[in-house]
Amino acid sequence: MSPAHAPWDLGLSERCLVGLSSGPPFTPGGYNSNVQVFQTPDYVVILAEMVHQVRVVPLDGRPHLPPQFRQWHGDARGRWDGDTLVVDSTNFTDKTGSFSAAGVAMGSALTLHLVERFTRVDANTLLYEFTVDDPVTFTRPFTAAIPIAKATGTLFEYACHEGNYAIINILAGARERAAHDTPGR
Repeated sequence: MSPAHAPWDLGLSERCLVGLSSGPPFTPGGYNSNVQVFQTPDYVVILAEMVHQVRVVPLDGRPHLPPQFRQWHGDARGRWDGDTLVVDSTNFTDKTGSFSAAGVAMGSALTLHLVERFTRVDANTLLYEFTVDDPVTFTRPFTAAIPIAKATGTLFEYACHEGNYAIINILAGARERAAHDTPGR
């Protein structure tokens, strides 16, 4: 029987809030793994097609938020190191995993420190590197590098909420089963 009695009993990706390949960090997924990065004078914006996630990263050297302020995607701060954009993120919430691969979340991101590096290798390739440092979840930090090929199409909205009948059906099924499993019936 499903342990779900309310929407908050379901995982964040089942509720279309975070997860899958949207990161951070980004990991390749089966579909919608496109990313758009654009810059204003004061910010870099990172838009992931999956879950339609947007991260607005300040470039003005401000410090991270105090540790009591937690966010699902962390508190990101960016800087340029030559031609490489470095995004340093802390203050993740324990409601997300420290690292997720193939839809399986590992650990709690409460102690996660994530450093991402975006380097344009050539006109058609962006090298994405990330280092996960979470001593509560992993025995030591690890780094991965993923080349991202330039796409010529447009990003599409990942409209997971519209028509997301899975939550309604999961909860309805759990309630129906509970009604039939009630002692004395």
